[in-house]
Amino acid sequence: MKTMFRYMAKYWYFAVLSAAFMIAEVYVDLMQPKLMARIVDEGILGTDVSLVISIGIRMILVVVCGGLCGILSGVFANITGENLGNDLRKSCFKKIMHFSFSQTDRFSTGSLVTRITSDVSQVQGLCKQMIRGFVRCIMFFIGGTSALLSLDMSFGVIVACAFPLIILDVVFIVWKTNPLFLVLQKALDRLNSIMQENVNGIRVVKAFVQEKTETEKFSRANEHLVDTQFKVQMLLSFLRPVMNIVLNLAVVGIIFVGSKGVQKGDMAPGSVMAAITYISQILNGMMMLAMIFQTLSRGTVSAKRLSEVIKAESTIADGGLEKSGSSELGSISFKNVGFQYDGGANPVLHDINLEIKPGETFAIIGSTGSGKTSLLNLIARFYDCTSGCVEVDGVDVRKYNLNALREKVSICLQKSELFSTTIKENISIGKPGASDEEVFEAAKVAQAHDFIMQQKDGYDTAVAEGGMSLSGGQRQRIAISRALIKKSGILIFDDSTSALDLRTEAALYDGLKKYRSGVTKIIVAQRIASVKDADRIAVLDDGTVCACGTHNQLMETSPVYRDIYESQLKVNVDGGAR
Repeated sequence: MKTMFRYMAKYWYFAVLSAAFMIAEVYVDLMQPKLMARIVDEGILGTDVSLVISIGIRMILVVVCGGLCGILSGVFANITGENLGNDLRKSCFKKIMHFSFSQTDRFSTGSLVTRITSDVSQVQGLCKQMIRGFVRCIMFFIGGTSALLSLDMSFGVIVACAFPLIILDVVFIVWKTNPLFLVLQKALDRLNSIMQENVNGIRVVKAFVQEKTETEKFSRANEHLVDTQFKVQMLLSFLRPVMNIVLNLAVVGIIFVGSKGVQKGDMAPGSVMAAITYISQILNGMMMLAMIFQTLSRGTVSAKRLSEVIKAESTIADGGLEKSGSSELGSISFKNVGFQYDGGANPVLHDINLEIKPGETFAIIGSTGSGKTSLLNLIARFYDCTSGCVEVDGVDVRKYNLNALREKVSICLQKSELFSTTIKENISIGKPGASDEEVFEAAKVAQAHDFIMQQKDGYDTAVAEGGMSLSGGQRQRIAISRALIKKSGILIFDDSTSALDLRTEAALYDGLKKYRSGVTKIIVAQRIASVKDADRIAVLDDGTVCACGTHNQLMETSPVYRDIYESQLKVNVDGGAR
């Protein structure tokens, strides 16, 4: 909660104004019973019509003032709550954008969506309740009790009997519901995760006719959420009825004590009416306090979940170095590198030693699961190696400022992630503010220009979420265009041409030689045909480099490479490819 109060402190003056206007509104409400008592005792029973009219007009004016105070209190509370929610969402999103891949994996996408939406809303509601509701409850209890006792001290016995019953009711309900709110939010996390996975993977679901299975999975998660909500609501449903019973018993007590006083002549009928109103205000204030405790329970759980995101420090620490000072820009070195994912049973990479020269076209090939993508992720520090070091331009990547390091590297990932905006804007992500000529040039090299121009709106064609309106090959070519336009010293293709036919892939690499002749290129591929013309090829097997050399050298010296070649190209007995 300290984190939430720190964000709220920025808008303290709105909170103070809301509380002040709420105090004024409650003060007006507390004035009404005594004014009504005067009308009954002095005006009606005393047959003074002018007094009834004058006090009635005063009550109307007071009520109008109280209503205005209530409106202003609500306005300032909403300003505080909405600004708090705005800041929390922006802070959480900014923090998420700086998470390492391992942190994103740990939180899960569904949980982060829930936190930045549902949890923020819960904290906003808590903020508004604390500013208005809490002040109102305390004022009604203190002011109402004082006003009630000023009418007759004997009414204090009724308050003393009713108050502990209400406190016990509130404490019991809060004690039972508080643990369930964390379960509730986690159930919502799970539901959001399933929804997000199925929307993103809808084509797979349909292709394998898994609609029924996924619907059942969603139904189970939804039923768990509903069951948890039902338990919470069942417990909360006892709160108001118990309080209403206590309230009605207290009213009966006031009438009983008041009637005795009226009979003895110690109390006026108007005072009894005022006492009934005061006890109702006091106990209604307590009922509202109970609802605040409910909101507090759920809001506290949500605040803790948001604090986990806001306080999380990236596991990839910024080194601070802006540039290396080396004359050989584009060089990469792996020195005794080992890597293991958090929670992984075995290392993914071990004993990696590689030297990639500036301007070299370096290829990496290996079987599925051999660690190719994991190796590339270490260059831009998406993950940090667990042993050894990776150097870019002669400097350990951990010493670089992260932005400076990633400006040196342009990556076309294995999965072509596109955003729901235009094709042009998707390409321009690689270089914000790029001219149309630069966008067109990069698209032409990536063999994307022709199919883009065939679209209805050309480069201004809107892309569906996740790029679902385009084919796999089209998505890959747009992603390649985005990587090319960045014009970094190191260009990485992580199996990013797998959806392209060999002719298009060959045209891409030919165009790349002219477009970026001096850039260091790292190509990860499954196909021998995609890498055989590289300056050198590293063969990964079981998480380490088992061979490195040219295509011809590897065909002579590496059984692993030769097996891949033969399995793909079906070499005949005479050695000729068919």
